[in-house]
Formats: sequence, structure tokens, C-alpha cells
Amino acid sequence: MSLIWTLVIGLVAGALAKFIMPGKDPGGVVITIVLGVAGSFLATFLGQVVGWYSAGSSTGLIGSTLGAILLLVIYRMFKKGKE
Repeated sequence: MSLIWTLVIGLVAGALAKFIMPGKDPGGVVITIVLGVAGSFLATFLGQVVGWYSAGSSTGLIGSTLGAILLLVIYRMFKKGKE
């Protein structure tokens, strides 16, 4: 159930990241939502490593959104470098 919850939070976090960081992304909304899901997993992993979350628990919406924003910034940096 934790995996499904992380996916749902990640979808919402991706949408929030796109809202917070508007602009033209090469991949569009779909890539942003995928980055949101990845950001949610990244925030969950880092939170467990640092000790903020116990094993089996997932991040909240804020942590997932921050993870999605971080991945979106990195994604934009790599895409701008290739253009």
C-alpha cells in the first residue's frame, strides 16, 4: 500500500511542481508528472536514509513536491545544455 500511496502523492507533487515552476518543458506535462513520481520516490529514499521517515513510510506532499522541483530543475539544466 505504501508504494501506491507514493505514486499517488507523486502525481499530485508533479502537478504542483509544474504549477510552481511554470515554463516550457521539453517533455510537457507528462514528463513533469513522471518527475513528480520520481521526486516522491527520491524524497522517500532520502528521508529514510537521513532518518526523517521510518522504513515503509512515504514522504508527505511537501517533501515529494520539493523532490519533484529538484528533479525538474536538473531536467531543465540538462535539456538546455543539449539545445
